[in-house]
Amino acid sequence: MGKPGSPKLANLDHARRRRIIWLSVVAGLCCFFYVLGSWQNGGSLPAVSGKSGDAACATTTAALDFEAHHGLESSTTDGSQVEQFPPCDMKYSEYTPCEDPVRALKFPRDRLEYRERHCPEKDELLRCLIPAPPGYKNPFPWPKSRDYAWYANTPHKELTVEKAIQKWVQYRGEKLYFPGGGTFSAGGADKYIADIAALIPLDNGSIRTALDTGCGVASWGAYLLKKNILTVSFAPRDTHVSQIQFALERGVPAILGTMATIRQPYPARSFDMAHCSRCLIPWGKMEAGYLIEVDRVLRPGGYWILSGPPVNWKKYYKGWERTEEDLKAEQDTIEDAARRLCWRKLIEKDNLAIWQKPINHVDCIQYHKKNPDVLPRVCSKLEHPDHAWYRKIETCITPLPDVKSKSDVAGGELAKFPARVNAIPPRIASGSVPSVTAQSFREDAKLWEKRVNYYKTHLIPPLTTGRYRNIMDMNAGLGGFAAALVKDPVWVMNAMPPEAKEDTLGVVFERGFIGTYQNWYNLASSFTYTAFYIILSIGVLQNFEWFKNCWVFECI
Repeated sequence: MGKPGSPKLANLDHARRRRIIWLSVVAGLCCFFYVLGSWQNGGSLPAVSGKSGDAACATTTAALDFEAHHGLESSTTDGSQVEQFPPCDMKYSEYTPCEDPVRALKFPRDRLEYRERHCPEKDELLRCLIPAPPGYKNPFPWPKSRDYAWYANTPHKELTVEKAIQKWVQYRGEKLYFPGGGTFSAGGADKYIADIAALIPLDNGSIRTALDTGCGVASWGAYLLKKNILTVSFAPRDTHVSQIQFALERGVPAILGTMATIRQPYPARSFDMAHCSRCLIPWGKMEAGYLIEVDRVLRPGGYWILSGPPVNWKKYYKGWERTEEDLKAEQDTIEDAARRLCWRKLIEKDNLAIWQKPINHVDCIQYHKKNPDVLPRVCSKLEHPDHAWYRKIETCITPLPDVKSKSDVAGGELAKFPARVNAIPPRIASGSVPSVTAQSFREDAKLWEKRVNYYKTHLIPPLTTGRYRNIMDMNAGLGGFAAALVKDPVWVMNAMPPEAKEDTLGVVFERGFIGTYQNWYNLASSFTYTAFYIILSIGVLQNFEWFKNCWVFECI
């Protein structure tokens, strides 16, 4: 050891002081950034005791847990065990529980009942997680995804061969290409939509929501997005296995479904426009039940578009390989059914025919009172028009809300899009939703603007980039979540539990958005594995213990 005051001891003492200062600085920085991170993520500072930085780090109320929690079971804060599900066998990679083709064969083929939703019994439930197909990749971001998808994500080539002439989809190495073809027009979706736009107003915002029956790969809905028209496209899981998978992989709204024996899962007066291009639905048969169902979901003044057989059969019958008598009989039946529904035929041009629903039922009800033998009859107002979850199709006309004069729009006139998003919906203005006032509607809209801004800023910044395209709101309420995202490159499927105390799905549609009734307790799988990148829900999350006293953006 050196003598007191020696250079060696002075250097040792100086080094010791430097180490203490350095350790104190490091400890202080650690605590500072921990506290900062806790504040940013939790909205509150952790409780501390003591004065030094070391004490603060050591005495937080919640210790950090770096242990893995990927076992078969894990414990909650109250000590109970939570089951974690293993992955299913790869053979289930395209399994949709309520659309299982094996189970479907047990049901009648009459009216295509076997292609409707049939959910498994309790002893049939899978208790494992559906895996993605081998080689699954992140889908292309929107808008590129409209035209391209990875073949590995939807590994089906049948339609590339069967519909090669119509150009539904083409196989190009690792990719599938969707050139915008379809059964509707040799010129493709853009040309076909332009033909429709020459006949009805597709560009002024008066038409915002549409329903495409028997949609193929949903190219009609995909190309209508350029006109700010949001389309629910649906098709059954039939021999064309992958239609809806393709649509959702493209980032286009779509849902598994068919016109059969039960109502479509939408409230009355939901859509501005409905469409069928060679969709093979027997519109004039079944006591016109399918047209009656279209009438239920069409808004007052809404349009129904039919293209392909039997439209203009005198000109096109030779290419359809059907007799003139057969085609004439089909068109006559459709025309007659439309008249009895009080629709007005606007035009028939080339392969297009367009009808319009009346803006109210003043004249229609008077006509049926004078002609009681004319069917379909007008339904009683006790037959609730919005009840659509597993409810049989009615063979009567759904009455529109009462009006004061023949010039009034039943239920209330809608603003044009995009003003429709924030205008007071007619169902609220009329008091049809008793618990919601104009003021509470505005407050709900402001609250969702705040929440979604937080999502974009802190939770999911790629929401604004097109990386995430398909989003589901599992308990949609007034549609505020979708409204707050309306300017972003996403679309929202607004789900409404049919057992909800108050049905507000009609309000969501009146704001210019789409949705569906969906019972989560009944394996509500109308979507395939490709459906949604994110599932966000405030209402559903509140049911879980750790969300009882806070909203998602306040607690995560």
